[in-house]
Amino acid sequence: MKKTLLLSLAAAFLLSGCLGEKDDVSEYNKPALYWYKKIAESIGNSNLEKADEYYLSLKSEHLRSPLLPTSIMMLAHGHMDEEEYLLANFYFEEYNKRFATSEGREYADFMQIKSAFLGIKDVNKDQKLMMDTLGNAEKFVLRHPDSNYDPLVKTIIARLHMSQYLLNENIAALYNRVNKDDGAKIYRAKNAQSPFKITDIELPNKGILSRVFD
Repeated sequence: MKKTLLLSLAAAFLLSGCLGEKDDVSEYNKPALYWYKKIAESIGNSNLEKADEYYLSLKSEHLRSPLLPTSIMMLAHGHMDEEEYLLANFYFEEYNKRFATSEGREYADFMQIKSAFLGIKDVNKDQKLMMDTLGNAEKFVLRHPDSNYDPLVKTIIARLHMSQYLLNENIAALYNRVNKDDGAKIYRAKNAQSPFKITDIELPNKGILSRVFD
């Protein structure tokens, strides 16, 4: 009897696997509302990977659907809630490129900067992201001079400049330690162009970037 039960369970698992594969195969050529509901349901269940897949289906099958902009924003905020900032930034950037109107551009621009900023975990490894974010933040100030987000964006700019200053100083000190003073001079010359000086920067217990949104 035990052997029969085990065989029955194995058959059930095999059958459910086959049915699951069949269901997956049938997941195409659906109405836009179907994919939209699937995206929302997956985000609600914190299954962002599945939500991303459903978005690709929606985008592939219904390129001009009016549900696309809302789906992108849902995914962007869903990834931010999970602290997956680089993926969130991808969706905000996609929204900006394809759907941002003059009225919605300010919010989308800000959220793209915020998600990119929060995605900087290590200034040594994320130098390009840091510089790109700084450039986008400075463009934001010029593009939206009366924005309600202006104080926060300027705080981000200040934090990034401070982080770059400390990074340059650390690199210069490393060159000094290995007797490569010419290299140290190059990085201290960069800091000479900074709007900040070392005396302006209070070294935080936490990362200098992370405190902005605490």
